[in-house]
Amino acid sequence: MNLLKSLPCYFFILIHLLINVYAINSELSSTQNVLISKQGPKPTKLFVFGDSYADTGNIVKSHSPSWKQPYGITFPGKPAGRFSDGRVLTDYIAKSLGIHSPVPYQWRKYGRHHWHNGMNFAFGGTGVFNTDVPLPNMTTQIDLLEKLMLGESVYSKTDLQSSLVLVALAGNDYSNLSTAGGTIPEIMAFITKVVNQLALNLKRIETMGGRKIAVTSLQPLGCLPRETMDSAFHQCNETENTAAIFHNLLLQQAVAKLNNDSYGSKQVFTILDLYTSFNKVIENRGILSGDAMFETPLKPCCTGMSKDYSCGSLNDKGDVMYNVCKNPELAFFWDTVHPTEAGWHEVCYSSLKPTLDKFF
Repeated sequence: MNLLKSLPCYFFILIHLLINVYAINSELSSTQNVLISKQGPKPTKLFVFGDSYADTGNIVKSHSPSWKQPYGITFPGKPAGRFSDGRVLTDYIAKSLGIHSPVPYQWRKYGRHHWHNGMNFAFGGTGVFNTDVPLPNMTTQIDLLEKLMLGESVYSKTDLQSSLVLVALAGNDYSNLSTAGGTIPEIMAFITKVVNQLALNLKRIETMGGRKIAVTSLQPLGCLPRETMDSAFHQCNETENTAAIFHNLLLQQAVAKLNNDSYGSKQVFTILDLYTSFNKVIENRGILSGDAMFETPLKPCCTGMSKDYSCGSLNDKGDVMYNVCKNPELAFFWDTVHPTEAGWHEVCYSSLKPTLDKFF
């Protein structure tokens, strides 16, 4: 993403201020979650909106590397539309509910027998607003569910009331900030615009019937392999992380307001803190749950043979132009953006599942 590579020194003062404030707010948020008692039965369906961190096969096969080798080599053993070697965030959230992963919207006609598990409307590469990927943004994804509820009567408001809604945002809206230019106030204003629209989307889902809505914070953008490759995958870009922290601070404020304004006394919204959970795994090299070990957590398992290629690339002759590590289960990142199945497992079971268990 190369966000704000060259900044005046005073911006780095803002870095430390934001990190300190975010740490305090995260601690307070964690304490509040502990105090929340079980509020009712566990959701029976999962509806998903978002991007490649949650997409389980919505993009057309010919348009995405997620349908090409070596994606899916761990699960299900072949490419299946997931941006990983195996299971992704959606799969583990569904497992925590005790249900099968919801059918992708694009495959709904072939998976009617799975409609009772909910549906996945996430499309890789998309954002809150339109991105370079010409696929449904988050507002349009919500429109798709609304059409199934009002126009086709596939789902009802009651279905949504007994479900968990996962809203995942990995930062595609910010991918062009560096090339678009702009001052720091302008960039901060754009981040504010993104979070404000995200909050409107969350409120809309609640109005449609959602009573348990979990939204992800941004992961540490500066620790993605596409940003750490210049340091041989040893050092995160703290400037990029600061942009993520600012987004997350605004998200915390927005979610707190939404909960204050929500129907009844029960908590409707919660944040799945990807920033803290990714950092914990990276800093501890996966030694959290005792069954994963990432020796070089910033180094991806699947890489292009040069900067002209990426995971899954072939040259004009059809030759493979990527390398895959021998043991994906020992890598946190699969490619330059996405975690491996082992990475998602560690994130979900070390940090996110406890949050969800308290949310229910």
